[in-house]
Amino acid sequence: MKFGIFGSAQAKRGGPDTDSGAGFREFVEHNVEAEALGFHSSFLVEHHFTGFGQVSATLNLLTWVGARTSTLRLGTAVIVLPWHNPVLLAEQTATLDLLSGGRLDFGIGKGYRHNEFAGFCIPMEEADERFEEALSVLAKAWTSDTPWSHRGTYWQFENVIVEPPVVQKPHPPFWMGAGHRHSIEKVAARGHHLLLDQFSSIEQAGERIAIFKAAVEKQGRAFDPMTVAVTRSINVVMTAEEKQKAVEARLAARRRTEQLAQRPDGQNRSSIMSYAMTLEGSEESALYGTPDEIAAKLETLRDLGAEYVLVNSAGGREALRRFAKEVMPAFS
Repeated sequence: MKFGIFGSAQAKRGGPDTDSGAGFREFVEHNVEAEALGFHSSFLVEHHFTGFGQVSATLNLLTWVGARTSTLRLGTAVIVLPWHNPVLLAEQTATLDLLSGGRLDFGIGKGYRHNEFAGFCIPMEEADERFEEALSVLAKAWTSDTPWSHRGTYWQFENVIVEPPVVQKPHPPFWMGAGHRHSIEKVAARGHHLLLDQFSSIEQAGERIAIFKAAVEKQGRAFDPMTVAVTRSINVVMTAEEKQKAVEARLAARRRTEQLAQRPDGQNRSSIMSYAMTLEGSEESALYGTPDEIAAKLETLRDLGAEYVLVNSAGGREALRRFAKEVMPAFS
């Protein structure tokens, strides 16, 4: 198995005595240490208007991480295409791919949080069409060596050529988040890689890997387990009381973000919104516990076809160190 990290950073608001950038700098150091501990990649979220100080300029922060590391692959989980000018995005991502020596893993999505669409004054009903148009423009921008034009519903470009060129050919790999069967099969049909969310049960993750594998093979391609990344929250805790507190904190954080995501009519049908909001579900989907307890869950994931796991360390850098030293060696 290979392991990466995923997550976010936080910048605090406050007066002149508040160091707003401390969380971002800590995140960069977290990534530097993760590379030294043997992690393969780092995937960074994109979120807006949360009030939590989450990362919004994902590519900017990844550029800092790339400058401080040499082997760590730099992933986005995910850039929401409906919000971005696709040519500007193609230029920014190509620059990161170039400067990092071809380490960009480009995770993309349609978005699922209502408050973010509302903040950008973009109807969620347009997400699918905006996503498809932006994706086609990105692919053209990365692979065209001569000027081209585009006349679409949402974007128009005249006689443009994206600079600089990407290092990875024909372009950096696309990673897409999906949970419903149809969405997973569509990711496979596109030839993209699959990101699985951190809230599904282990059994659900295994079912989704099987769906993706079958869909890839139906396309006549060999299935590579490294084209599926399963995300999991981790926390190395030694007592039942510590574990209970960690699970309660995880559930509270999820409830907070769910309030931002739900539509006013309560009809957000995204797969990530479909899980029960219970302590039992929150614990079952996470890798919380002693090193042996975490290893047992990882063994189950591996038996179900997972060979690439991205971990979000709810216990901070100390939990990440313990995971790397006490759990990872048995699987790598």
